[in-house]
Amino acid sequence: MRTVRLPQRVRTAMTPPADDHRPALRVALGLAVPGTILLLAGRPDLLIYAVFGAVTGMYGRAESRRRRLEHQTQAAAILFTGVAIGVTLSSMGAPPRLLVLIAVVFAAAGSVLTDRLAIRPYGPFYGLFALGAVATVPAGRTSPASALVICGATALFSIALGAADASAGPPRPTEPARQVPTRALRYGVAVAAAGTAGVFLGVDHANWAIAAAAGPLAAVTSDGRIRRGIHRLAGTLVGLGVAAALLIPHPDEYLLALAVMVLLFPTELFMTHHHAVALGFFTPLIMLMTDLAAPAEPLALLTARGLDTVIGVAAAIAVTLLIRDG
Repeated sequence: MRTVRLPQRVRTAMTPPADDHRPALRVALGLAVPGTILLLAGRPDLLIYAVFGAVTGMYGRAESRRRRLEHQTQAAAILFTGVAIGVTLSSMGAPPRLLVLIAVVFAAAGSVLTDRLAIRPYGPFYGLFALGAVATVPAGRTSPASALVICGATALFSIALGAADASAGPPRPTEPARQVPTRALRYGVAVAAAGTAGVFLGVDHANWAIAAAAGPLAAVTSDGRIRRGIHRLAGTLVGLGVAAALLIPHPDEYLLALAVMVLLFPTELFMTHHHAVALGFFTPLIMLMTDLAAPAEPLALLTARGLDTVIGVAAAIAVTLLIRDG
């Protein structure tokens, strides 16, 4: 019986609804155009700033045009703020402890804000991840103003794409904002715990551990958060294998940049359908864009990212078990 059920589960996981293709294409286009401009300008290393601008397109995917415009504008402001803080920390050469402290405040405040605004995807994950990832980019790669222009222009382009597309798709059920303080506390404690553990390994580790801790907490229920944590761990490990196949041969940076743009489509295509599958694409995307911004030895980088994910997911699950829903 099990030999029959497993392939069916795999087929289900790998078959997203047909209505998810249109918003995924919209998100991918939001990165493809500014990404191509960066390649033509000879700056694939700056793609990381465009990626976080393009994440704006992930919000409001199944909403009306007016509602999508409202929520994408709000999401763009959160993402832009995260990038702005990250750029500032990078230019300061901020120590890991400062990054963790600011990330804790941003995560808790972002949780409250996104709950009040009722934007989806839930939670402050993308803004928090933008903050940490940009903070670890070596200072001097580009001016802070240029980084913010790239992010802001890409976000505006993504908003324009969302406003131009009248298709809303079938509405997905949404949960009302509830237990807002508890959710914020959960984010703050998990980020603090994961970040503190990462501090002992270095600033880059703190960033990745924080991101891994925040991701599962977006789920509404305790069971959902634990399941999402397991999916994050499994999907990340698969994604690290994909990243290894792409990074170890040391391909040209332009090929890596093209791969980042291609990977954004399946990432968004599967994100609401199956979290683990989506992370199988999202993980190599973020590994490649990080390597473009700050090249490192692939095997050491991949091993570190696996360890950081374990730390973050463990923190998220522990906090879920300790801070229960009221």
